[in-house]
Order: sequence, then structure tokens, then C-alpha cells
Amino acid sequence: QATNFGLAVEEVRRMLAWRLSDEEAPPPPEGIVAGSEEDSEIRDPAERAKVRTTIFLGCTSNLISAGTRESIRYLLQHKLVSCLVTTAGGVEEDLMKCLAPHYLGSQRGVEGFALKGAELRQKGINRIGNLLVPNRNYCLFEDWLTPLLDTLMDEQEASGGATSPSRMIWRMGEKIDDASSICYWANRNRIPIFCPAITDGSIGDMLFFHSYKRPGLVVDLVQDIRAINSMAVDARRTGMLICGGGLVKHHICNANLMRNGADYAVFVNTGQEFDGSDSGAKPDEAVSWGKVRPEATPVKVCADATLLLPLLVAQTFARERGAEAAAAAAPP
Repeated sequence: QATNFGLAVEEVRRMLAWRLSDEEAPPPPEGIVAGSEEDSEIRDPAERAKVRTTIFLGCTSNLISAGTRESIRYLLQHKLVSCLVTTAGGVEEDLMKCLAPHYLGSQRGVEGFALKGAELRQKGINRIGNLLVPNRNYCLFEDWLTPLLDTLMDEQEASGGATSPSRMIWRMGEKIDDASSICYWANRNRIPIFCPAITDGSIGDMLFFHSYKRPGLVVDLVQDIRAINSMAVDARRTGMLICGGGLVKHHICNANLMRNGADYAVFVNTGQEFDGSDSGAKPDEAVSWGKVRPEATPVKVCADATLLLPLLVAQTFARERGAEAAAAAAPP
């Protein structure tokens, strides 16, 4: 897979390098004067150079539970992606780490993956791979989140309008006020986090409990499907960087179907195609659906994303940002 990793680096670099100024502006429609108010095309070369690839980042929740949280945060902190798609676990694990630590598991020489579930259960400890999360962390999260749900309910009753998963996550990022958080930087930099499975985790548990205390809070999924699909449709070019499979992979690919496919795509996962799953499907299957353009050069790397994502970020996004910073600091 080293070859595919090299191809993935090249594909991400192409995502980052493209500018609208690379393409000649098309002539205006008949009867429209170029540059007039009726002309919707960007024609100023300097303005065209500012239009870049819209990059959809997808990460399953385990990547945020694990050490790759910092790599994902880096991308949002420096405005290197256009949106993030993750699952409920990805959102809550990011926020919970601001409230209390997770622990690397081991006991009397027994590595974390081999710790006995029944023994951990008796001690009030939950295992995520080789990480351990005490029940207390979830209690802290509930104490932190419930007042925000009350606020959202107050606002809904006052305005008559429902919130959406991305708007709820936006408010979480605003409230956490912790620069180690992905949600914090998403809020600060106005980068949407889409989570269509917002109820599939501790956040869903809190919504369940809250529905008995104050019934009626509405979290509208349709607002977000319009937002992510419109982001794809309105983009001049799109790129997909998807680590893991399942919901995050399909949700991003399906949004790009709305524009007849992404221009660039990198998939990183260990799924195999023999079971017919979308998670394991190779990029060429996505081409058949119109999720990746036929002329694109998509790459799949069969690898553990917790190892590969930091390497990929270092060779692409971080290097690009470093080059731009050096160019900006250079004397005229």
C-alpha cells in the first residue's frame, strides 16, 4: 500500500493546488455583457485565483477517540477543509476530552485490547479499543450538555424554528471554549460539522433523557442535507478525503452525486469489496453512481487511518500551509 499512499499524497496535492484561475473564463451567455451585473461568472483573474477546491473531510468517530484527533483539529484550525462529516461519537468524544481525560489501557502487563469487559464493567469503565473512558466522563458530559439543550428549547419556543445537527454542534463548539477541540475551531472558523447520525451515541442518550424532562425539542435533519448537498452543487471543484467507511463515506459521496461526482477523492479504510459494502467499495464503484467523475484519478489506500492520516496531513496540508506561510513572509 506504500504505492497507493504515494498516489493519495499526489491526489490531495492536486486538490490543494487547483484554482479557478487555472481555467479560462467561459464566454458569457448570448445577450449578456461580460463583467456586467447579469454576468454570474467571476472574471477578475485575482478573484478567480481565490476560488479553491471545496474539500469534504470525513472521519469516523474512532479517529477522534484516538490520537488522530489532533490532526483533524489542525485541518479545521487552519481552515484547510470546507466541512467535516462525522458521527455522534466523533462530536461527543472531542468535547468529552475537554472535560476529562481518556486513558491508555493496560493492567498488570495486559495490553488494553485484551482487558476483560466484565471486569471493566464492574469498575464503571468503558473500553474504546485500547482506550479507557470512566463512566464519570459521561456524567460530566451530561451535566455540560443538558443546559445547552434547555437553551435550544427556549429558543425554539421563542422563535418557532427548529435547530439542526450542524447548528447544535456549532453551539457546542461555541460553549466549550477550549482550543484543543475540533468543535471549537469549527465554530471559530465557521466550518460546518455535519452529523446525520447525531442520535447514535451519548448525545442521543442526552436527547432521549431531555425529551422526558422537556418534551418537544426538534433537531431538523433536512436543514443539513440541504446544506451539504448545496455545498457540493455550488462548488466549482470538489475533493473528498474520507477516513473510514459507513455513514461518513456514503454521506459525502452522496452529496457529490448531486453535482455528477467529485473531481478528487481519497479513501482510507480497511474495508474489502467482497461483501458488497459501500465501506469497502473501491472508487470505481463510486464512478458508476456518479459520485466520482469518470475523468478523476481517485485513490483508495487499504490501511489503518489512525496511522496514515497524520502522515497524509504532514505530506500535504501541512506542507502546503508551510509553503504559503514562507511565501507570505518572504521580502518583496
